[in-house]
Amino acid sequence: MGEQQHDTDETPSEQAALWNGPGGQGWVRMQAVMDRLLAPFEDVLVDEAARVAPRRVLDVGCGAGATTFAIARRLGEGATCTGLDISEPLLTAATARAVGAALDVSFVLADAQRHRFEPATVDLLVSRFGVMFFDDPVAAFTNLHSAMADDGSLCCVAWRGIDDNPFMVAAALAAAPYVDLPPFDPAAPGQFAFADRARVERILDTAGWGGVDVASLDVTCSMPEADLVPYLTNLGPLGRALAGADDATRAEAIAAVRAAFDPFVAGDEVRFTAGCWLVRAHA
Repeated sequence: MGEQQHDTDETPSEQAALWNGPGGQGWVRMQAVMDRLLAPFEDVLVDEAARVAPRRVLDVGCGAGATTFAIARRLGEGATCTGLDISEPLLTAATARAVGAALDVSFVLADAQRHRFEPATVDLLVSRFGVMFFDDPVAAFTNLHSAMADDGSLCCVAWRGIDDNPFMVAAALAAAPYVDLPPFDPAAPGQFAFADRARVERILDTAGWGGVDVASLDVTCSMPEADLVPYLTNLGPLGRALAGADDATRAEAIAAVRAAFDPFVAGDEVRFTAGCWLVRAHA
């Protein structure tokens, strides 16, 4: 239980370089904070798994394994849960967390777009913010479809757009005068790549999925105020940009960014509404 498999037949992609470098390392450092912050979305996927009652679950972009473990606990004996991710640092953390857990879980280090899946081996595919980073989403979902049982289904959570998520863009806006951040490209792999509902529907339709349903999901998220600055400085493009800044610039940028989040802070808690899509489809 908790073993990790490696896919050795893949050419490293830009996303692989990111998530096996600073991107993945930042998430490892912030794993406990992110698990608490994103717990409401984990609950959505666990409830879906309980409703479907699958025997075989694939968690795409599983990160450090929180959703994989939660679904395995909910389904209990008789169900197997596999987490797949492109990030070796995150899967190393997931495997370490699995030690001693009496759960039928395993992890695969692979790119879901290119991995050679065994046909008809997945009853339920889930993802908590893991499907927006594919270089070629149609190819990725076509490949994932090849792994599905005939009666299999998909349930994923993805971010909507910038206008629906002011919390998620406040840091970049406030830090822009101090550090160089990559230009925002809505068509590129990234957090908001699935902002356009019609595009998500087209991707899944083209990839062979049926019964595609993309519904709005608004969720209140929270974290302790004490975790806010570590969250802002460890994750995403800002975290990577700050790592290369001199001490004075870094201090100025952090002060400006922290001030930009005052509207989201109430006492010792940070609260915001996450604007997302709940994406369902069947094989």
